[in-house]
Amino acid sequence: MAVPARRTSKTAKRKRRTHFKLSVPGMVSCPNCGEMKLTHHVCKACGTYKGKDVVND
Repeated sequence: MAVPARRTSKTAKRKRRTHFKLSVPGMVSCPNCGEMKLTHHVCKACGTYKGKDVVND
């Protein structure tokens, strides 16, 4: 079984982990009410999608 000859330093470990990060979801403003919403989703504030009212209050 292979054993590392030297201890992995904190810097080397952190450099390797630079690509493990969260990505922000694509947010756009709703053309009807102006609230921020996810792309290709119904607006939670006003209930419209592509200019049509799809959620009844």
